[in-house]
Amino acid sequence: MSLTLYSHPFSSYCQKVLIALWENDIPFTYRHLEDPGAAEERAALWPLGRFPVLVDDGRTIAESSIIIEHLDLHHAGRVRLLPDDREAALEVRFMDRFLDNYVMTPVQKAVSEAIRAGGARKEEATAEARGALDTAYAWLEDRLSGRDWAAGERFTMADCAAAPSLFYADWVHRIGPNFPRLREYRARLLARPSFARALDEARPYRPYFPLGAPERD
Repeated sequence: MSLTLYSHPFSSYCQKVLIALWENDIPFTYRHLEDPGAAEERAALWPLGRFPVLVDDGRTIAESSIIIEHLDLHHAGRVRLLPDDREAALEVRFMDRFLDNYVMTPVQKAVSEAIRAGGARKEEATAEARGALDTAYAWLEDRLSGRDWAAGERFTMADCAAAPSLFYADWVHRIGPNFPRLREYRARLLARPSFARALDEARPYRPYFPLGAPERD
């Protein structure tokens, strides 16, 4: 087995995959995108300009959710990130997509506008993100009723998505006390060893966050 991951520790989608790898102690070569030649190698493998990218014995796999499904299929460990039951797996995939599309996407839009030259729409984009996140937070608060993790009682791919999504979302628009389940869930994610490791590796890059990087986490 030979796995190589092209990744950056401050990227939410890279953290999502790193959590999956570290949950099962899967050995891999970490090609940090600031390493000499790593960015060029990644671009040759996946010219669409996105990361992370995983190479498994010469096979290139892109997109964080697909990478995690590939790992669960071909390098399964004690923590199964997709259940075998298809109905249960559908809930995991749904929650994964919800967290990427309705939590992380608004965050990224606000961040992208904040780092854009001039940042003329920074305040407007941040306000739009906060509105979208309030809607997502309310939905998640209801969905998490009776659940320890995003899709039920087990840690899954959906939680790999939730950890960085909710971490950065709380920086852009703090999860208020009116969402107690969501706040408790985020705290459980922060305490998960695999995510705690991802946060520690990303800590040196916090000053680059354009909307301010709280030190409370």
